[in-house]
Amino acid sequence: MSSRVDEATAGAGDGRDVGRQTATRWRRRALGFGTLVGLGVLVWAAFAYAPQDIKQGPSQRIFYIHVPSAWIAFLAFAVVFGASIAFLATRNHRWDQVAVSSAEIGTVFTTAVLVTGPLWARPVWGVYWSWDPRLTSVLVLWLIYLSYLALRGYVVEPDRRARFSAVLGIVGFLDVPIVYLSVRWWRALHPNYVVLARGGPQMPGAMLATLMIGIAAFTLLYLYLMALRLRVERLRANDLEERP
Repeated sequence: MSSRVDEATAGAGDGRDVGRQTATRWRRRALGFGTLVGLGVLVWAAFAYAPQDIKQGPSQRIFYIHVPSAWIAFLAFAVVFGASIAFLATRNHRWDQVAVSSAEIGTVFTTAVLVTGPLWARPVWGVYWSWDPRLTSVLVLWLIYLSYLALRGYVVEPDRRARFSAVLGIVGFLDVPIVYLSVRWWRALHPNYVVLARGGPQMPGAMLATLMIGIAAFTLLYLYLMALRLRVERLRANDLEERP
């Protein structure tokens, strides 16, 4: 009798697991579809809706990729910061999985910032690169998280790797407010705050709306990439647990 009860309980548990997996899969697909729609709307808005900047010309449209990429980099590293603190407090490796997944995505978007920035700078400033405080601090941020990923590849033992990475993830985030405040602290080629300026955004409404579309679309992209990356990380962890 007890064996039948156990079998029924196990069957119900398996059914719930399948149901959760199906729901998660559909959420990922919906998120992916929403991301595609958002990026499509962003392309339309950047080239057909937002007006061309009078002074900078067509090159200013890189703004709608450059700024959302920076926003996602900051968001991703904030998640690394929070997940790293949570790991050190709980020693739960799920938080380490969140941290490394977000760190990889943040590094990709920081690379996008460092690529689109010089492409925009060349026609506006006349040079691809200047040791502007904001550019330099973003470069330092990129190097910090490249070091984070290199550290994870170097340390083999999982607990030590997670612990060392968490410390670096927390310390590395300290550069994010430096990047943001650099235009206020030092004289720079970068303009002062445009969107969060005192007195409100210093840009036409259509440009601001396009920027908000870009931030929304890139946020959806970040969430979609996180969902995929976390799935890979958890499958890898399950595979290691099942090995004899």
